[in-house]
Amino acid sequence: MDLEDRIARRQTTRDDGLIVDRSPLNPAVHLTDPVGRGPVLERFLDVLDPVFDQRLPPDAAVYGPKGAGKSAVVSALFTHLNDQFGRRHQRIGTTTRAGTATDTIEFVHVDAYRTTSEFQFHHTLLDAIVDESVPRRGVGTERLRERVVEQFASPTRTAVVAVDHVAGENSPSGADLREWLTPVEDDVALVVVGRAVPDGWNSETVHVPEYRQHALVDILTERASRALASSALRHGQARHVAEWASGDAHDALAATFGAAELADEDGADRIRATDVDAGIDDVPDDGIHVGRVFALPENRRKVLSELLSLDATPPIDEAASAIAERSDLSAATVKRFLYELAERGVLERVQTDSTDGSGRRPSRVEPRFPTLPFRRVDGERRA
Repeated sequence: MDLEDRIARRQTTRDDGLIVDRSPLNPAVHLTDPVGRGPVLERFLDVLDPVFDQRLPPDAAVYGPKGAGKSAVVSALFTHLNDQFGRRHQRIGTTTRAGTATDTIEFVHVDAYRTTSEFQFHHTLLDAIVDESVPRRGVGTERLRERVVEQFASPTRTAVVAVDHVAGENSPSGADLREWLTPVEDDVALVVVGRAVPDGWNSETVHVPEYRQHALVDILTERASRALASSALRHGQARHVAEWASGDAHDALAATFGAAELADEDGADRIRATDVDAGIDDVPDDGIHVGRVFALPENRRKVLSELLSLDATPPIDEAASAIAERSDLSAATVKRFLYELAERGVLERVQTDSTDGSGRRPSRVEPRFPTLPFRRVDGERRA
């Protein structure tokens, strides 16, 4: 945001309340120009340098800890490269829709949170490189694979495919992706994005270190300047959140989002110290990325939303019955979803203090993700 934009924004948002636009504080939303990642961008551009001679680059692994900005770097760079190598492409979900078969190199960004099988992978890849709609029903994995091969049969079509959140919970591994791309391996360069370099990886790597505290403060103040009314977040509050987050931009943004939400709900004109503390408390230690939760099917998200609306978290059986009364799902289905979400790490099973009459202590579930951003964003999606 340049100086002219900053001045204009203050002129036009004086009476709009505390929150002007929630999306810049959403940890699952990436800015078009990442803050504080110049050296990483340069290193990644070094790896991708052959594209400027209209040649495919080598495969690469972009790796680093949670909240280091890996997704932000890849997403922003691929968006700009698609703009540089062709027309501005329409975006669908988290996947870049490329243009026509005459594009020299296309840059496709795939979110493995939403693409967990070979069928979904080929469907997402096709949806990115063809103009027509790709059916989900009445077609199998083999047919989608054949269509991918057909698309890359043209000597003018090549692609760099970045797959984000590789080797996460229920996500494909680097080996899976290379196997799925074997039929078009001469026409596609693979970029895997995750917390570690895949086992047996023998190609390029780009390390993304955790943010330093001053860089994290810059991210929070930049995003807050887009999301909130003027001076709603004080510099000292941003510094406090950044220090607590220890280099994790996801957790820092989630806590700031939660603090802003609480202040706004209370009618405050700026974020208060109590809001910051509550926003931090809402982010679990060693929790998961809220993007994983947003990627869940709608019925699972609905169950989570209803679970969070309960006054207290009762044992699983009681919670399932209470949620079923508020939805069109049976108690048995809700219970199955709760156990499934616990197995996937979205929820955590915790034993209760009381017994069930037979001496056994039943378990309840607690969220392993920031609940305030989830409630607001998912509520808006389903509204």
